[in-house]
Amino acid sequence: MSDHEDLRPDTRVVTAGRRPEWTAGVVNTPVWRASTILYDDVAHLRASGAADTHHRPFYGRRGTPTQWSLADALTSLEPGAEGTFLYPSGVAAIAACLMAVLSPGDELLVPDSAYDPTRSMATGLLKRFGIAARFYDPLVGAGIAELIGPTTRAIFMESPGSLTFEVQDVPAIVAVAKARGIATILDNTWATPLFFPAIAKCVDYSILACTKYVVGHSDVMLGSVTAGPGRFAALRDTSFQLGQVTSPDDAWLGSRGLRTMSVRLRQHQASALEIAHWLDARPEVSRVLHPALPSCPGHGIFARDFLGSSGLFSFALNGGDERARAALIDTLDHFGIGYSWGGYESLALPIDPARYRTATRPDFAGSLVRLQIGLEDPADLIADLERGLAVFRATQG
Repeated sequence: MSDHEDLRPDTRVVTAGRRPEWTAGVVNTPVWRASTILYDDVAHLRASGAADTHHRPFYGRRGTPTQWSLADALTSLEPGAEGTFLYPSGVAAIAACLMAVLSPGDELLVPDSAYDPTRSMATGLLKRFGIAARFYDPLVGAGIAELIGPTTRAIFMESPGSLTFEVQDVPAIVAVAKARGIATILDNTWATPLFFPAIAKCVDYSILACTKYVVGHSDVMLGSVTAGPGRFAALRDTSFQLGQVTSPDDAWLGSRGLRTMSVRLRQHQASALEIAHWLDARPEVSRVLHPALPSCPGHGIFARDFLGSSGLFSFALNGGDERARAALIDTLDHFGIGYSWGGYESLALPIDPARYRTATRPDFAGSLVRLQIGLEDPADLIADLERGLAVFRATQG
């Protein structure tokens, strides 16, 4: 349990995880690289193996102060959390969390707006292990009660969805799940605990693809799961059995990025909102899917529950075909074309979520482009998008 919960979030981001025994008098916890841990004698070895090895040197796979520092800091960002485990990617974090709560014969409920690797895991890996997955409308809210069956053991949430940005009524879903003894899991990468404190809202497991806003520099693959009260032991034991471990070098880079996450998020938020409002007024755009805008599904829930918005959103083009959409994106100078998000650079990506949906068929009135708004000057990004939209019009004819 964190001892930083009396501090405000911005202070926790800077101070958490920097225990004196780990930093040894320097500002940042050093990079402790280790596989073998040496013991004073056989009695010491036996005593260490019999004790709790969390936050204690035992074997490199169980971690060193470098990994523990970041995990401790992430736990501190979630008031009420019991502990955090790190993973080599966000997808690895999702897999380990699901394996910690599900067994053969169980059913998992998954929002239809979920990240594609999450869908693939639900219909692939979990299915191979005899775990059923059922997809539901992300806007179902308390209506999730009608979907729960006798074998439902967990409800996965992603709010907002990272392609179409539906905001889920997490408190309503959690209330139903708690009453039925069902575990709740939230992919909280978009908002981070700074904008949506998931554990404080009684979610059992909060997942971050730390590759995004925690790292913030597009140079590390990293994931985490933070567990609520009474949930950490199952997560840790499953993760140990799966052999999950994060490189100390990657954990160190994650800790370095974390220290500036709150200030970066504020800039991502301000720039993305400015650009989203500008796009919303453009005739070439039929709809902007940004949770802070009324045009986004679930906006009312966002306004009620979230403390801010980040830099990722989508917009639908007004007419045009694939060639025109590609011409728009190809024209952009300040937007890279690539997967992921959360770094300091802006990205643009054509997305076609309809081909993944099975429980819902939303019509977003045009082909979609997803934008990751980085830390560039928003005026330069707007000018770039204006050039792209001009090419879109010309290609559209």
